[in-house]
Amino acid sequence: MEMLTPFFGIFTSFILFYYRKDFNRSNLYLALFFLCSNLIVLVYFGLHFSKSPFWEGVFFVNFMPLSFVIGPLLFYYVKYAVAENKNITPKDYLHLFPAVVVILYSLPYTTLPFSKKVEIAHHIQAVTQDYDFSISFFSLKKMLFIRPLHLFIYCVLSWGYFKQTTKKRLASVGVLPTHHSMIQKWIYSLIGLQSFIASYCLLDSYADFILNDYQGIINQKNYFRFLGVAFSLQNVILFLFPKILFDTISYPDASLARNRATQLKKGNAVEINQNITTLLDKYMVACPFILPGFNLSKMALDLQVSERILSNYFNTELKISFSEWKNNQRIDYACKLIEEGKATKLTVEGISQNVGFSSRSKFIDAFKERKGVVPSTYIKQFS
Repeated sequence: MEMLTPFFGIFTSFILFYYRKDFNRSNLYLALFFLCSNLIVLVYFGLHFSKSPFWEGVFFVNFMPLSFVIGPLLFYYVKYAVAENKNITPKDYLHLFPAVVVILYSLPYTTLPFSKKVEIAHHIQAVTQDYDFSISFFSLKKMLFIRPLHLFIYCVLSWGYFKQTTKKRLASVGVLPTHHSMIQKWIYSLIGLQSFIASYCLLDSYADFILNDYQGIINQKNYFRFLGVAFSLQNVILFLFPKILFDTISYPDASLARNRATQLKKGNAVEINQNITTLLDKYMVACPFILPGFNLSKMALDLQVSERILSNYFNTELKISFSEWKNNQRIDYACKLIEEGKATKLTVEGISQNVGFSSRSKFIDAFKERKGVVPSTYIKQFS
């Protein structure tokens, strides 16, 4: 039963990988974060519940470097989602230095013959439970204490970076993106759960390795129960934020948004609308609106225009909401496919999926509103 938690989390990471593509690059780091953190859970649960010398040899120490990648991946995700400069610089790779050190630290064990690994791991895990085992320049006991401390430091660093960047953007641009509240709730939830996990592991290490005894609520049964609940919540809570899972949550370019806002204040709304029209003509060549997750945030990010100004463009220049404009584009595209005979082998549901609608019913409703007839009737006119 315990193994279901990490497997579900690994499945979630593949969903994030799938929907990332080139549409939401910030989710690349979130996917890697979910993958690594749940692999660690799988390793930890497997080590303690498998009762197999073979799996003890596989899981023991070999995956320790992954523990020191989780914190940096959390930081990369927060940075890529909210920073003005969305590029990972060479300096950022210094965050991976502790993981490299742990790889070197683990070499004396990882390079041993597998039979020897099994012998050492089984002796410590199933016989002595003595983790004061010196692999190289640190004992395993110290590494197990440093590991949650490293994660906790990155939770604080990620939280501080988010707060600082939000404050800086508000001061420079004057407004925050429309989806700021949703981003903030998600990032705080993620950091909060990781902070709990790191703090609880630190408390466990202190009770076990320094006090040499479990005290109060810190016992092995509660330890696995609390951590299991925390990781289960982390994996499940993401599905409460579908826009994070399937959509684009990056803040738009702040400098461009600031320039656009300044131009508007100077009374250049007509000029800006003309510029957006020019950008839109080029942008529409690739028919981006047929992507299932296409929305105002995605369009604003691609055109490098703030959401507020782009929304204002639709409302004032085109006299239509973005949602209506998007549906009209999709319906016109569907009609083009039908009229050119490219949809003869597709069902109504197939056509709806090809033009970006999430369901057949929404496609039929939008089609009837736009054309006055249902899709099947329209198809018969060209069959």
